[in-house]
Amino acid sequence: MTYEFPTITNLVYLFRDNQVLLIMKKRGFGEGKYNGPGGKVKEGETVEECAVRELQEEIRVTPRDLEKLGYLEFVFLKKLEWNTIVHVYRAGEFEGEPEETEECIPEWFDLDKIPYPKMWDDDNYWFPIFLRGEKFKKRFYFGEGNEMVVKYEDI
Repeated sequence: MTYEFPTITNLVYLFRDNQVLLIMKKRGFGEGKYNGPGGKVKEGETVEECAVRELQEEIRVTPRDLEKLGYLEFVFLKKLEWNTIVHVYRAGEFEGEPEETEECIPEWFDLDKIPYPKMWDDDNYWFPIFLRGEKFKKRFYFGEGNEMVVKYEDI
Protein backbone atom coordinates (compact mmCIF):
# COMPACT_ATOMS: atom_id res chain seq x y z
CA MET A 1 0.00 0.00 0.00
CA THR A 2 1.17 3.52 -0.76
CA TYR A 3 0.91 6.26 1.86
CA GLU A 4 1.35 10.00 1.74
CA PHE A 5 3.64 11.64 4.26
CA PRO A 6 2.75 15.29 4.78
CA THR A 7 5.43 15.81 7.42
CA ILE A 8 9.20 15.40 6.99
CA THR A 9 11.26 15.54 10.17
CA ASN A 10 14.60 14.55 11.63
CA LEU A 11 16.14 13.32 14.84
CA VAL A 12 19.76 13.91 15.80
CA TYR A 13 21.53 12.01 18.53
CA LEU A 14 24.77 13.37 19.95
CA PHE A 15 27.44 10.99 21.22
CA ARG A 16 30.36 11.44 23.62
CA ASP A 17 32.37 9.11 25.84
CA ASN A 18 30.17 6.02 25.35
CA GLN A 19 27.03 8.10 26.00
CA VAL A 20 24.13 9.35 23.90
CA LEU A 21 22.15 12.53 24.48
CA LEU A 22 18.37 12.18 24.79
CA ILE A 23 15.88 14.92 25.52
CA MET A 24 12.81 14.76 27.74
CA LYS A 25 10.06 16.59 25.86
CA LYS A 26 8.36 19.19 28.07
CA ARG A 27 5.50 20.02 25.69
CA GLY A 28 3.83 19.15 22.41
CA PHE A 29 3.93 15.86 20.51
CA GLY A 30 5.86 13.34 22.60
CA GLU A 31 5.57 15.27 25.85
CA GLY A 32 6.92 13.22 28.76
CA LYS A 33 8.96 10.89 26.54
CA TYR A 34 12.67 10.66 25.86
CA ASN A 35 13.64 11.17 22.25
CA GLY A 36 16.34 12.85 20.20
CA PRO A 37 16.27 16.55 19.42
CA GLY A 38 14.97 17.42 15.98
CA GLY A 39 11.86 18.61 14.25
CA LYS A 40 9.93 19.48 11.12
CA VAL A 41 11.62 20.57 7.92
CA LYS A 42 10.45 24.02 6.80
CA GLU A 43 9.76 24.94 3.19
CA GLY A 44 12.99 25.75 1.35
CA GLU A 45 15.13 24.01 3.97
CA THR A 46 17.08 20.77 3.52
CA VAL A 47 16.78 18.00 6.10
CA GLU A 48 20.36 18.69 7.21
CA GLU A 49 19.76 22.44 7.55
CA CYS A 50 16.70 21.65 9.63
CA ALA A 51 18.70 19.30 11.85
CA VAL A 52 21.24 22.03 12.63
CA ARG A 53 18.52 24.65 13.23
CA GLU A 54 16.49 22.37 15.50
CA LEU A 55 19.49 21.47 17.67
CA GLN A 56 20.39 25.13 17.99
CA GLU A 57 16.81 25.96 19.02
CA GLU A 58 16.11 22.97 21.25
CA ILE A 59 19.40 22.43 23.10
CA ARG A 60 21.67 25.33 22.01
CA VAL A 61 24.18 23.05 20.25
CA THR A 62 25.50 23.05 16.67
CA PRO A 63 26.31 19.59 15.28
CA ARG A 64 29.48 19.46 13.14
CA ASP A 65 29.56 15.94 11.66
CA LEU A 66 26.03 14.80 10.86
CA GLU A 67 25.89 11.21 9.65
CA LYS A 68 22.57 9.86 8.40
CA LEU A 69 21.96 6.29 9.52
CA GLY A 70 18.21 5.90 9.44
CA TYR A 71 15.00 6.48 7.57
CA LEU A 72 11.68 5.87 9.33
CA GLU A 73 8.09 6.06 8.15
CA PHE A 74 5.34 6.41 10.73
CA VAL A 75 1.83 5.59 9.49
CA PHE A 76 -1.04 6.69 11.75
CA LEU A 77 -3.93 4.54 10.54
CA LYS A 78 -6.57 6.65 12.33
CA LYS A 79 -5.00 10.04 11.49
CA LEU A 80 -3.27 9.82 8.12
CA GLU A 81 -2.50 13.55 8.29
CA TRP A 82 -0.02 12.66 11.05
CA ASN A 83 2.01 10.36 8.77
CA THR A 84 5.64 11.32 9.06
CA ILE A 85 9.02 10.55 7.55
CA VAL A 86 11.93 10.82 9.97
CA HIS A 87 15.59 11.04 8.92
CA VAL A 88 17.82 9.85 11.79
CA TYR A 89 21.32 11.26 12.28
CA ARG A 90 24.20 10.91 14.68
CA ALA A 91 26.92 13.41 15.51
CA GLY A 92 30.04 13.03 17.63
CA GLU A 93 31.33 16.54 17.11
CA PHE A 94 29.34 19.57 18.15
CA GLU A 95 29.78 23.12 19.34
CA GLY A 96 28.27 24.18 22.65
CA GLU A 97 27.00 22.35 25.70
CA PRO A 98 23.41 21.02 25.68
CA GLU A 99 21.08 23.28 27.69
CA GLU A 100 17.53 22.97 28.97
CA THR A 101 15.05 25.10 27.03
CA GLU A 102 11.29 25.64 27.07
CA GLU A 103 11.05 22.64 24.74
CA CYS A 104 13.08 19.98 26.54
CA ILE A 105 15.55 18.79 29.15
CA PRO A 106 18.72 17.20 27.67
CA GLU A 107 20.29 14.25 29.49
CA TRP A 108 23.29 12.03 28.73
CA PHE A 109 22.78 8.25 29.04
CA ASP A 110 25.34 5.46 29.08
CA LEU A 111 24.79 3.28 26.02
CA ASP A 112 23.90 0.30 28.24
CA LYS A 113 21.33 2.32 30.26
CA ILE A 114 18.93 3.59 27.59
CA PRO A 115 15.51 4.37 29.20
CA TYR A 116 13.42 2.39 26.67
CA PRO A 117 10.29 2.27 28.89
CA LYS A 118 10.18 6.09 28.78
CA MET A 119 10.63 6.27 24.99
CA TRP A 120 8.31 5.66 22.03
CA ASP A 121 7.46 1.95 21.55
CA ASP A 122 9.08 1.86 18.11
CA ASP A 123 12.44 2.90 19.59
CA ASN A 124 12.80 -0.65 20.99
CA TYR A 125 13.13 -1.94 17.43
CA TRP A 126 15.33 0.58 15.63
CA PHE A 127 17.35 2.37 18.31
CA PRO A 128 19.62 -0.64 19.13
CA ILE A 129 20.43 -0.89 15.39
CA PHE A 130 21.20 2.82 15.34
CA LEU A 131 23.43 2.55 18.43
CA ARG A 132 25.48 -0.13 16.65
CA GLY A 133 26.11 2.38 13.86
CA GLU A 134 24.16 0.37 11.29
CA LYS A 135 21.94 1.86 8.58
CA PHE A 136 18.22 1.06 8.58
CA LYS A 137 14.90 1.80 6.86
CA LYS A 138 11.69 0.83 8.66
CA ARG A 139 7.96 1.57 8.65
CA PHE A 140 5.84 1.51 11.81
CA TYR A 141 2.03 1.56 12.06
CA PHE A 142 0.06 3.20 14.85
CA GLY A 143 -3.64 2.88 15.68
CA GLU A 144 -5.95 4.37 18.30
CA GLY A 145 -4.22 6.33 21.03
CA ASN A 146 -0.95 6.25 19.09
CA GLU A 147 -0.38 2.62 20.07
CA MET A 148 1.85 0.65 17.74
CA VAL A 149 -0.26 -1.96 15.91
CA VAL A 150 2.43 -3.52 13.70
CA LYS A 151 5.95 -3.73 15.04
CA TYR A 152 7.63 -2.78 11.79
CA GLU A 153 8.37 -3.54 8.19
CA ASP A 154 11.78 -3.22 6.65
CA ILE A 155 11.52 -1.00 3.59
